[in-house]
Amino acid sequence: MQKSAHYLKCSYQLLCAVMFCFAFYLPITASAQTDTSKKIKEVTITGSIIPQVQGISPAQQITANDFSRYSAFNVADAIRNFAGVILQDYGGIGGLKTVSVRSLGSNNTAVLYNGVQLNDAQNGQIDLSKFNLNNIQEIVLYNAQPADILQTARAYASASVLAIKTVQPKLDSGKPYSILAGVKGGSFGLFNPYLQWQQRLSQYWSLVINGSVQEANGRYKYKQNGDGSDTLAIRKNGDVHTQQADAGLYWAKSDNSKFNLLVNFYNSGRGLPGAVVFYAAPINQRLYNRDYFIQSSYQHLSANGLEFLLNAKFSKTLVRYTDTNVFNNTGFINEHYSQNDYYASVAVAYHILPVWKVAYSFDTDVSDLKSDVYKYAFPTRLSLFNVLASDLTIGRWRLQANLLNTYIHDEVKEGPAASSKSAFTPAIIGSFNPLKNKNLLLRAYYKSTFRNPTFAEQYYYAIVPRTIKPEYSDQFDVGASYTKSFNGIFDYIALSADAYYNHVKDKISYIPTRSPETPSVINLGSVDIKGLDVNLKSGFKPFYNWKTLLSINYTYQQALDVTNNTDLYYLEQIPYTPKHTFAANLGFMHNQFGLYYNQIYSSSRYQNSNNVPEYYIPSYTVSDASLVYNLFINKRPVHTSVEVNNLFDKNYSVVSGYPMPGRSVRLTFQITI
Repeated sequence: MQKSAHYLKCSYQLLCAVMFCFAFYLPITASAQTDTSKKIKEVTITGSIIPQVQGISPAQQITANDFSRYSAFNVADAIRNFAGVILQDYGGIGGLKTVSVRSLGSNNTAVLYNGVQLNDAQNGQIDLSKFNLNNIQEIVLYNAQPADILQTARAYASASVLAIKTVQPKLDSGKPYSILAGVKGGSFGLFNPYLQWQQRLSQYWSLVINGSVQEANGRYKYKQNGDGSDTLAIRKNGDVHTQQADAGLYWAKSDNSKFNLLVNFYNSGRGLPGAVVFYAAPINQRLYNRDYFIQSSYQHLSANGLEFLLNAKFSKTLVRYTDTNVFNNTGFINEHYSQNDYYASVAVAYHILPVWKVAYSFDTDVSDLKSDVYKYAFPTRLSLFNVLASDLTIGRWRLQANLLNTYIHDEVKEGPAASSKSAFTPAIIGSFNPLKNKNLLLRAYYKSTFRNPTFAEQYYYAIVPRTIKPEYSDQFDVGASYTKSFNGIFDYIALSADAYYNHVKDKISYIPTRSPETPSVINLGSVDIKGLDVNLKSGFKPFYNWKTLLSINYTYQQALDVTNNTDLYYLEQIPYTPKHTFAANLGFMHNQFGLYYNQIYSSSRYQNSNNVPEYYIPSYTVSDASLVYNLFINKRPVHTSVEVNNLFDKNYSVVSGYPMPGRSVRLTFQITI
C-alpha cells in the first residue's frame, strides 16, 4: 500500500513537470508562427460602466476601484456585501475568515486564483484573510459556475465559485515599467508596507512582482457583559506577523494566445485569541503558516473554432500549531502538518456551429498530508475530475448543460483507508432575453454537487474508523436581471433578483466529544434551504463633476434541519444562519475626492441546531466610512485614504465567543512611479 501511494505521488509529480514544460514550450513555438489575427483601429468609447449582473447564472463582482469604497483590507472584507454570503469571522486582523454561500458551507465554495483552484485537502476551507488586495484586480462570485464552459473540471465541482484575478501588466514601449509603493497603518498596531513592480520585457513578455509585510498587535477593547459586569476587556494574543511575495510572468501574442507563470509565497505567525470564557486561564495558542505554490496556464483560441486551456500547479503548505496551556502529560501541544498538492488540467472546446460550443475537461490532483499527531493515518488522495459541457444559443435562448464525474481514492500508511468513491453530478442552466434590447434577462438552473470528507474529517484522531458518507447538494434557482443606462441625472440602474431552493443530503458536521477515540464527525442528515437574493446598483450625476454611486444587497434565507421529525431541532434554523442580511453602500465623488459610507445588517441567529435562548446570538448593524483623495505629486499619481471601521463602535460577535473589534482607523498612502 505504501509503495502504491509513493508510485501515485511520483507519477503525478512527473505529470505536473511535463505540463509545466509543455506550457513553456507552447508560447515559445507560437511566437515563431505568423500572427494571422486582424488588427483593428482602436476606438475610445465614453459612457457609463454598468456593473456585471447580467449572466446565464447569478454573478456578483467587485474591482480594485471599489475596494476603498467598502473599507476593504482583504478578500473577506471585499465580498462581505455580496448577497447570499455569510462570513464566518473569528475577529481581529488575523482571525480566520471563511465564506459560506447560500448556507451550503465553506467547503462547497471553490476559490479560484487566476483560474486554478486553491486546494486545502486537510480542512477544505480557504482562509480569505490571507489574501490582501494589493495585487488583486477583480473578484467575482458565481453561483453554480462561471459562464464560459472552457474551464478546469474542478470549477464545475462546487456549488459556487469565488474567482480572484490578479493585476496583469498593461505597459508599452513609451513607459516600459511601473512601480507602485504604499503603506497602510492604523489601529491595533497595524503597519502594512507593500510594493509592486511591473516591467515590460519585450513586445509579448511582461513581469509583475509584489511584496508586502503586515505587523499588528491585535489588541482591542470589547465589552465583556456575559458575566453581568458590563466592563471593558482587552482582546489578547491576537498579534499578526505576515510576509507575502508573489511574481507573475505573462506572455500574450494576442487575445487568442496567452500564457502565465505565477509563484506565490506566504509566511505568517499569529496568535489565536480563542473564545472568551469567563474566569478561564489565558489562551496561549499560536499558529504558524508557510505556504508556497507555483502554477502555470496556457490558453489558445484557434481560427477554426478549436480552443484549449492547460493548467498545472504544485503547492506546499506547512502548518505548526502550539498551545502551552494544556492539561496533558506534557503540558503543551506542538503539532506539525505538511501538505503537498500536485495538480494538472486539460480543457478542450470546439465550436460545432457558431452558436454551439462543446467542451471536455480532465483534471487530476494528488494530495498528501503528513503530521506528528498521535497515530496519524498519513493519507494520500488521488482525485480525478472529468466533465463534458455544452453551450447552445438559439435566438434569445441560451442553454448550457454539463455532466461531471468525480473519482476519489485514498491510501494511508496507518490504519484503514476510506473506500473509493465515484459520483456523477449534472447541471442544466438556461437564460432567455424577452426584449429585443436585451435589458431584461430571465434565468434558471439546476445543479447537483458532491463533497467528499476532507482529511481532517476523515482521519484526524480517528483511531476508530469513521464511516462518513459524501455530502450531496441539489440546487434550484430562478431569477431575473435588468440593466439600463441613461443620459440624464440617472447614469444607470442594474437590478437582479434570484429565488433559490437547496437540499443537502448527508450533511457532514463536526460534533465535539470528550474522547478522540469517539468519531467527532458524522453525517447529520438533511437540510432544506429556501432563499432570495436581491441586488441593486445605480449611478447618479446630480451636479456638474459630481457622481453618486448606490449599491444595495438583501438576502433572505430559511435553512431548516429536516432530518428527523422526532428531533428537538426538527424544522429549526441551522447554526449561524441569519434569516435576513442587508448591505448598503453610498458614495459621493467630486473631482479627486470620494466619500463613502457602508452599512451591514445581520438578523439574529443561533450557534446550535437547537434554537433555544441559551444559544441565541443577537442581531447587529455595523457601519464603515472612508474618505479618498487622489492627487499628483511631480506628475506621479498618489492615492490617499482614511477609513473608519465600525464607525459607531458597536459591540457584536459574528461567531459566538469571538468579539469583533470596536471602532478602528486605517490610513493609506500610495504612489505610482
